[in-house]
Order: sequence, then structure tokens, then C-alpha cells
Amino acid sequence: MSSSEATDAPPPVQLLSPSGEVVESAAADEFRPYVDALGDDGLRALHRDMVLTRRFDREAAALARQGQLALWVPSHGQEGAQVGLAHATRPQDHLFPSYREHAVALSRGIDPVDILRLLRGHTHGGWNPAEHQNFHIYTLVIGSQTLHATGFAMGLGLDGKSGTGDPEVDQAVVTFFGDGATSQGDVSEALVFAASFQTPELFFLQNNQWAISVPVARQSRTPLVARAGGFGIPGTQVDGNDVLASYAVSRRDLEAARGGGGPRFIEALTYRVGAHTSSDDPTKYRTDDELQSWIARDPITRFEAFLRNRGEGDAFFADLETEGDDLGADVRRRTVSLPNPDRGLIFDHVYSEPHPLMTEQKQWLATYEQSFGDAGETVTTDEGAA
Repeated sequence: MSSSEATDAPPPVQLLSPSGEVVESAAADEFRPYVDALGDDGLRALHRDMVLTRRFDREAAALARQGQLALWVPSHGQEGAQVGLAHATRPQDHLFPSYREHAVALSRGIDPVDILRLLRGHTHGGWNPAEHQNFHIYTLVIGSQTLHATGFAMGLGLDGKSGTGDPEVDQAVVTFFGDGATSQGDVSEALVFAASFQTPELFFLQNNQWAISVPVARQSRTPLVARAGGFGIPGTQVDGNDVLASYAVSRRDLEAARGGGGPRFIEALTYRVGAHTSSDDPTKYRTDDELQSWIARDPITRFEAFLRNRGEGDAFFADLETEGDDLGADVRRRTVSLPNPDRGLIFDHVYSEPHPLMTEQKQWLATYEQSFGDAGETVTTDEGAA
């Protein structure tokens, strides 16, 4: 019995077929008003963000192969799920990513080179969330960000920043995680507290079918969205390669969460076309037939067909390709010219206030480096260069 056959759950919400045709169904009718409100410019913006994210992904993958990055985490294939969700948020919402949410990061104003600085080993955080529309830093510890998000969402509720009915005040929290993270205790604990305190929160699961080399069918005998119901949280499964479905369902659920309706859960069915990371070889554990079946459902190809059916001309797509090439060239130029960070930075921000132990260790490293003479790199201490 497959996981999709194990329950009587409704089929995933889908507004566009893999060929880009509009789906006619009762579920589609429910979400059509959200799509209609986007207008032509909103639809173009969805496509632009998906295309530019993939172009950035391609350039970063090339940089990793050429030794310019310590690691790269591809998002190829998951652009539809991410862009749809990103466009459903408001600027005051707080987003807690894992480490593959590049499309969401770019949509919230993160400089793509800041993502690469992190994966190149030049920074311990990457960016200040307060300066980038509340997009919090990447989290490499699987599932831990769901606890951070839930704690923050509990704080919003206690501070009266949700459920007021004022769209300028009400906030929501989104936490991103993958199918593999659902097997972590942190995720279950976050769901417990979210349900208990009715947090203004959306749990956004990108089920990309593989937790490195472990298939989702081995992790769960039922659809992962069914787990939400066990905690008393409403859950919806969507076609994650349909950017419109991701947008519309996320928009509905975020409005409910902000309005005091408690947490929501979305399982976006998508696929990791690339490797888990640049250190992984997916040919060792998955078949080419499976890969090709998902490539046929590519979110960007699907949405381009939809836009062309609406009458979008070649000029838009040609201009977007040029913009993507410019982005790739800019990312490459700035990444390879990044200066090496000061080694003393490892001691900064360990504590929110100056700490004598950190000061002592930083001075020790400066003295040690100085003992090598000109061969050693300069370490800057609080007293100046050593």
C-alpha cells in the first residue's frame, strides 16, 4: 500500500496541470479569487522570481564545482513551492528557513552573495533578519528552526501582535522544513507547543521525496500532512510544483493564522532535482526514470506554458533570460573577489555583551598568529591589530 492510498485524504490542491492548463475543480474554485487578485504583474513576478532563483542556483553549483564554495545546497525543482509561499507573506511576517529556501531569501531582499558568504565559510550567520524583512538566518541543524519559529510565534501572541483584526499590526510566522525533518523530535515538539498555545504560525513542509538517500515512503506509511491532524492542526496537501496552488493555499492559511485562527500546516509535494548538497551523488540511490518523471512536472516550464497561453509574448521571457545572465555574472564576480575574513571574528557575537573569556581567547589567537611573523595573518583584537 502506498502512502497516498493509506488514508482517505483529498487529492493535493492543484490549480495548474503539469502542462500549464487551468484545472477545473471544486478545490480550484475555492482558491481562484486569490489568483485573480494577483493580476498580470503579480503573475509575472512569480515567474521572474522562479527563473532568477534557478539561475542563481546554477551559478552557485558551478562555483562549488570549481572550489569557490565549501558546500552548495541546490533548490532546483522546488522554486514553485517556495515562490508561491513567499508571495503570500506580508513584510511584517517572520520567516524561519532551513538551508534550501533560496527563492524565499531572494524574495525577502537577501543579497544572493550573502548566502554564498555563508556557504563559503566567511560568516557565521549571513545577515541580520531585522534588515531583511524578518527573514531569519539559515539553520543547518535539521528541524531546530521549527522550535525557534514556534517560540517566536508564542511571543507574538503574548505581545498582542496577532488576532487584532488590524492588517498593519497582525503578524504570522512561517517555518520551513523538509520530509526528513519530520522524523526529528524537534518538529513534533514544535507542533505540540504551536497547538497548545494556538500560535499564529504556518508550518510549511517541502516534501522533496528524499531525506538525502532515504525515501519518504520509508519514513512514513501515511501522507506527512496527516501528522498535523494528530496535533489538532489543520493541514493541506498541495502540488508543490504548482506555484499558484502554493500561493493561494499559503495566502489562505496565513490570513487565518494572523487572524487568531491558530497554526496551519501545508505539505507541498515537490522534488529535489539536484543532489542533496554538492557532496552528494543521487545516482547512487534513485533512478533516472523517477527523476525524469518529476522533470516533466517542472514548476518553471509549467508556469511559462500558462503565461504563454494567456498571451505573454517572447519579449518578457527574453528579457528575463538576460536579467538572469546578468545576475549570474554579478554573483560570480563578487563571490570570487570576497576577501578572507579576519580570524578573530570567530569570537565576536558569541555573547550579546563583551565577555572576558572571549576577550582572552581572541588575544591569545592574535599573539599566536603574531609569532609567525609576516607568514601569519593579522588578527584584529578589541585593542587593535596584532
